[in-house]
Amino acid sequence: MASKELKLNKGYKLWKKAIKVIEGGTMLYSKNPDRFLPKYWPTYYSKAKGCEVWDLDNKKYIDFSIMSVGTNILGYANSEVNNYVIKAIKKGNISTLNSPLDIILAKELLKINPWAQKVKFAKTGGEILSIAIRISRSFTQKNNIAFCGYHGWHDWYLSSNLQNSKNLDRDLMIDLPFKGVATNLKNTCFPFKFNDFDDLKKKITKHNIGTVIMEIQRNIKPDKKYLSKLVKYCKSKKIVLIFDECTSGFREVYGGIHKKYKINPDIVMYGKSLGNGFPITAIVGKKKVMESSKNTFISSTYWTENTGTAAAIKTLAIMKKVKSWKIITSKGKKIKKEFKRIADKHKIQIKIKGIDALPGFEFKKKNIAYQNFICKEMLKKGFLFKNTVYLSITHSEKMINNFINILDEIFFNLKKTKIKNTNSLNDFKRMN
Repeated sequence: MASKELKLNKGYKLWKKAIKVIEGGTMLYSKNPDRFLPKYWPTYYSKAKGCEVWDLDNKKYIDFSIMSVGTNILGYANSEVNNYVIKAIKKGNISTLNSPLDIILAKELLKINPWAQKVKFAKTGGEILSIAIRISRSFTQKNNIAFCGYHGWHDWYLSSNLQNSKNLDRDLMIDLPFKGVATNLKNTCFPFKFNDFDDLKKKITKHNIGTVIMEIQRNIKPDKKYLSKLVKYCKSKKIVLIFDECTSGFREVYGGIHKKYKINPDIVMYGKSLGNGFPITAIVGKKKVMESSKNTFISSTYWTENTGTAAAIKTLAIMKKVKSWKIITSKGKKIKKEFKRIADKHKIQIKIKGIDALPGFEFKKKNIAYQNFICKEMLKKGFLFKNTVYLSITHSEKMINNFINILDEIFFNLKKTKIKNTNSLNDFKRMN
């Protein structure tokens, strides 16, 4: 039975049409409405500005959700960034010749990373990760990779599940479908445990590893001694060390969490918020490693298109000016404290997760019905939220306080209604 409070919206109706003509309905798994709230998630937007989003029914929501999976630290449709990009478009966003904006952006990224000497650009995280792996393999002449964290959708990464179908459960998704990945890639990509140097060392020795790629931090803080050992060991074994800062690059520190710990890799990658919503990603690396790209073929037409490059130049300038990472980290710390306070108040067990600028929580007992209840109640109040917030500088104190007060009320009702502890969607469907 349909909810009395929430009505089927235009977005859901359009989604039913989309899945008939677009395979999977959307190009990004994270934007599938069934991951949030089946039938009632707005799904499509008509306008977005700051941290506010309007759906097809012209209903406004404050985005305390994924903010397009972390692309917009400066908020949606930032005027300064947009105007800078529009100027680039009016001059021609692409031509037979190259854009000088590439050099401006490259120099800025090298200023951030004085240990590095060369840069390459692409448009998406998956692309830049695959470029980094190709360059590394070209340099080391070794196929095998050890990884820790989430690194995209390409064959080199998903091939880990050819060896063990559960390898990516921790970093990607449980029961991940991976048909179509070339079977001859089996036993080329191996996961290692975070903050466990002995586990990494065993993997390197056993599997003749040439590349180590990792996220420095997602939910758990790295041990500095661990990072130091890792860097020294990789150097001694002539292994290319890659830090994936596509998500973390400008959230806690300007230029990435590796700068916080003063640990430098051979290659670091940036994406997500680099262009504040415009497609641009980058590899920054040591000359001796990066120059090995000459020994292989890496090239694509739209990597030379300059809207993303222009957006990144202006985005970085604004970030430096306002110290955006400090703003969102401060807000995130407050939200984390409030998550804990509210949970303790209502005696609901949760686990706080994420870096401070990306606060979230999980119920200690996995419970889809709880998550859907929260999402449904938040939608009624005009908020997009489930359990994680990708913060931007446009999330005001007033918005945050209102959000926390509403969540407090929802947690009270969550406890009061005694929703069955389940991993199934059936209880939620019956509840509606």
